[in-house]
Amino acid sequence: MRDLTRLPKAHLHLHFTGSMSVPTLRAIADERGMRLPSALLDGDPLRVPATQRGWFRFQRLYDAARACVRSEADMRRIVDEAAAADAAEGSVRLELQVDPTSYAQFVGGITPAVEIVLDAARTASAAHGLEVAVVVAASRMRHPLDARTLARLAARYAGHGPGEVVGFGLSNDERSGDTEAFAHAFRIARDAGLASVPHGGELLGPEHVGTVAEMLLPDRLGHGVRASEDPAVLARLVARGVALEVCPASNVGLGVYADTAAVPLRALVDAGAEVALGADDPLLFGSRLVDQYEAARTVHGFDDAELADLARASIRASRATPASKVRMLAGVDAWLGAEGGTVG
Repeated sequence: MRDLTRLPKAHLHLHFTGSMSVPTLRAIADERGMRLPSALLDGDPLRVPATQRGWFRFQRLYDAARACVRSEADMRRIVDEAAAADAAEGSVRLELQVDPTSYAQFVGGITPAVEIVLDAARTASAAHGLEVAVVVAASRMRHPLDARTLARLAARYAGHGPGEVVGFGLSNDERSGDTEAFAHAFRIARDAGLASVPHGGELLGPEHVGTVAEMLLPDRLGHGVRASEDPAVLARLVARGVALEVCPASNVGLGVYADTAAVPLRALVDAGAEVALGADDPLLFGSRLVDQYEAARTVHGFDDAELADLARASIRASRATPASKVRMLAGVDAWLGAEGGTVG
């Protein structure tokens, strides 16, 4: 079997705070004398039920970690370490998702917060040999007018290369907020050439997937796994070319599925969906991107050719330039053609 850390891949679903390692979080908290819940530091993957109470526990832990990030230096450290970790796992493209409002009060506003992350992404790209771009994400827990403000800000920095904003997202508990109310923000983003990358289809089922697809016109759907429960909904996503950012570890961690084997990865791929594996929040769920590929291999039975197809799908679904995609895809072909492994 070929080494999955050498497989070129794009990582399209990784959250800023959730990308931290436990040692990094502990160090940042210690610098400020902040105490953290033991569940953030014990190294055990989070497991909660797929209920409002379960989400509350997840969000409480996430907020505790985010509250430690209080300076430009912290933000730059997180971007650099996320890029280094992904590069070590073979990522050639990272599109890191961030809500700048979470850090704005410590760096002088949402505009400086975005600019810090973008500048750090450019620096990390050069330092670690991959392309690091940014997705600006709004929260369902805030007013839709706040999302419009973020969309306009994201549009100012739109591009495709390292250190540019490539997409606009919508995160947090999809059971909250009115999806249609965020449509205006997504129109602003699309008009600027940004990818539409909202979350949907994890905590709610295929009916909400359909709503997100109709109202927010996604290019990629964060998670989307519950579309597998309705073949007609899934077929519409496939026909529209909507890629699915599937994050098995978080699906299990949030109680959507009992275990990794229950995640419908094979069903989605067999239906023709473009699937880009993601790690979501390694800090809480205890596994990074290559672990998702390893699970596809060992749990779902994907052979090396099929794993290469997953990597290709992630690259195609990224917002990298055509020239970058050609180079990245050639790397996948080289991995598959290399000596020292068997296909299947």
